[in-house]
Amino acid sequence: MSSDPGLATNPATLQTIALSKHYGSGETAVRALDGVDLTLAPGEFVAVMGPSGCGKSTLLNLIGGLDTPTSGSVRLDGQDLNDLGDDKVTELRRRRIGFVFQFFNLIPVLSAVENAALPLTLDGVRDAEARATVWLQRVGLGDRVRNRPDELSGGQQQRVAVARALSTEPALVLADEPTGNLDSRSGAEIAALLQQVAGEWGRSVLMVTHDPRIASYAGRLVLMRDGKIIGDTGLDGTREAARRAMEEADLL
Repeated sequence: MSSDPGLATNPATLQTIALSKHYGSGETAVRALDGVDLTLAPGEFVAVMGPSGCGKSTLLNLIGGLDTPTSGSVRLDGQDLNDLGDDKVTELRRRRIGFVFQFFNLIPVLSAVENAALPLTLDGVRDAEARATVWLQRVGLGDRVRNRPDELSGGQQQRVAVARALSTEPALVLADEPTGNLDSRSGAEIAALLQQVAGEWGRSVLMVTHDPRIASYAGRLVLMRDGKIIGDTGLDGTREAARRAMEEADLL
């Protein structure tokens, strides 16, 4: 795939159809996710918010192929994950989905560029570090490529994690509380970077967050309660947009 940051994809990068995940059976069954329909277009930045236990993490796990649904389906670039075997799901997850987590999950003994190149290195890509260097430059760490994680601030470490997520040229980036381990300033910088990932570099970004201020960097907000989507609204770019939407949905 071309290393150009622009990316051509199908009209819908991501689509979930009646996606459900239940644990247990009978009267004691827990509906962690209950019939969720969600679509992301290329270059769209969507935030997901809701109370603890509402199904946000379950949704990301199913979309990322880390778990299998009880019913319903996940389609990435039109490919239904239910139609793929385990090996193919692993390959798709490695090449078409980038992950950014609350904790940076960097390997302490590796440099920034070695960490960012790791998915490519594991996939046998010969110019892995060169491609990772390009992404480190794009996220503002061109002068820190040889530094180890303990030589970087928390915000810089998360930038390395973002570069790692983008190094495989994915269609979709899943960000699970990406600012939860950062101070407010660094968190805002990472949210703005994810905004750039979508708006400038054409990736679809789905971000789970508990912080309305961070969610307001997205172009769209999905609200969840009890495993269901209860709201889906566009945001106007103001820092209070997500808080207003949550108040209207009685989630604050």
